[in-house]
Amino acid sequence: MKENLEIIYNRFNEDIKLVTDECSFNLVKVKFMGKNGLVNEALKLIKTISPSEKKTYGEEVNKLKTSIETRLENVKNDLERLEIENMITGAKIIDLTTPLGENIGSLHPITITQKKLVDIFENMGFYVEDGNEIESEYNNFEAVNIPKNHPARDMQDTFYLENNQVLKTHTSASQNRIMKKFGAPLKVIFPGRCFRNEELDAGHENTFFQLEGLMIDKNISIANLIYFMKTMLSKIFEKDIEVRLRPGFFPFVEPGFELDCKCIYCDGDGCSVCKQSGWIELCPCGMIHKSVLEMGGINSSEYRGFAFGLGLSRLAMMTFNIDDIRTLNSGKIAKLKQAKIK
Repeated sequence: MKENLEIIYNRFNEDIKLVTDECSFNLVKVKFMGKNGLVNEALKLIKTISPSEKKTYGEEVNKLKTSIETRLENVKNDLERLEIENMITGAKIIDLTTPLGENIGSLHPITITQKKLVDIFENMGFYVEDGNEIESEYNNFEAVNIPKNHPARDMQDTFYLENNQVLKTHTSASQNRIMKKFGAPLKVIFPGRCFRNEELDAGHENTFFQLEGLMIDKNISIANLIYFMKTMLSKIFEKDIEVRLRPGFFPFVEPGFELDCKCIYCDGDGCSVCKQSGWIELCPCGMIHKSVLEMGGINSSEYRGFAFGLGLSRLAMMTFNIDDIRTLNSGKIAKLKQAKIK
C-alpha cells in the first residue's frame, strides 16, 4: 500500500513540473485531487485493508494529500505572480499624440465571433482545444461512425492528400483524439478551419470555420444540451432569437438534431442566404453515439454525452450582417471593416 502512495507522489512530482499555465495546472489538479482523482482513489482503499493497518495507512494518505495540496497552492501562487509580472513587463507605452483615423485595423469577423464564443463557453466551464487541419481518414470518418463505403460520406466532398490523409471536412474529426486525451468526464470546445469541395454560393464556401463542443459525464441528457445551446445563443446575439429543434441525421450522434434560427436577413420571408426557407441552419447537435464513445476509450454504459457543431462562418455573417459567405475569405476591406470592434 505504501509503495502505491509513493508511486502517486512521484507521478505528481513529474506532472507538476510540466505545468506552465492555468489550463495545465487544472488538468493536474483534477487528475490527482478531483472527485475521481488518484488521491481520492487511494482513500477509498481504506475500506479494503485490515483494521490493524487502517490507522497507519490513513495517516500516510492524509500526509500525501496535504503535501500535494500545499504544492498545488504554491504552484498556483507562482502562476498568478508570473502572470502579473508578464503584464507589467509587457506593458507598452502609448503615444497619445499618434493620430487616429478611420482606417485603423481590426480583427476579422470570424476571429471576433470565435473569441466571443470562447469567452462564453469558458465561463460555462469548458476547456478550449486546438484541432488539426490535416487529419487521418480514420479520425475524420471512421472514428465518428462513418465507415468506409457508408452513404454518409457522400454528404462531404473531401480533399484527399497524396499520403492518404485529408483536409478535415468538419471539426468532429478531433473528437476521437480529444476523448482519448482527456477521458471522462469532459467539457471541451475546439474551433477550427474546415475544407470541402463545395459548389460556391452565398451560403457555401470551400474553406470555412466551425466550433465543435463535447460534454461527457454521467446522467447527461438532451435537457443539458438544450440548456447550453439556449445560453450560448442568448449571449452571442444579445437578444432573443426564434429557434427550432428538428430531427437530423448525423452518424456520430443518436438522436441527432438540427438547431435552426429564423433568418435575420429576411425575418423569415425567404432570401438567397436561407435558400427561400426563412430559416438558417445554425447548429447540428445530438447525443453522442455509443460507438463513438467506445472508440474514444469511454465506457458508454457509464457515461453519456452531447456534441454540437457551430458554423462560425455563418454565425459571423449573422452577427455582422454579411449576406454572402464568400465575403469572409475575399479580403474586401470595405465590406469586412463593418466588423470593427467599437
